Amino acid sequence: MRDEDMEGLLGAWLQAAGAGDRAAFEQLYRHFQPRLTRFIQRCCSRQHVVDEAVNDALWVVWKGAGDFRGDSRVTTWVHGIAYRCMLKALRDREVAQEINASAVPDEELAQAEPFFDEGPDRELRDWIHQGLAALSIEQRTTVELAYCQGESCEEIARIMVCPSGTVKARLVRAREKLKDVLPALAEAAIGTRGH
Repeated sequence: MRDEDMEGLLGAWLQAAGAGDRAAFEQLYRHFQPRLTRFIQRCCSRQHVVDEAVNDALWVVWKGAGDFRGDSRVTTWVHGIAYRCMLKALRDREVAQEINASAVPDEELAQAEPFFDEGPDRELRDWIHQGLAALSIEQRTTVELAYCQGESCEEIARIMVCPSGTVKARLVRAREKLKDVLPALAEAAIGTRGH
């Protein structure tokens, strides 16, 4: 299904859910729950925070469906809610030192990213995961929204409630940091294999 068609369908479900249609909300839930789980897992390391943020976000979508004005895409609106719920869950339950994406167990990563297998892509995934863990949560979330969710800088700015220039700056800083970190990780991995 084309993106425009999917957005139209999501808009119809959201409008129906806003009018109290539980079946329409169930369709929204089925569509967004796995996507929001992957999105938040890539930004945060604690499964209980992921679960709480996803549940809270979908609750807000259910309660606020009738308030959606169409100023953005439905996907952008839902990701914005999920992002704010994640930040709230982190503020409420975590200290800054515990926010480390590298603490996500491999089993959870396999569930979050089922398109990777145990073959040669696993090593690449591990390097990328470790590189992303070196980024701040704002940079990691921006990278996730841009490159994994396909959101534009303007949409990310709406989601993260910041100017689009800030989004662009975070992407530049994240790419610079990854450019330094990823080769070092690869070198370390090759070095340990050689011994």
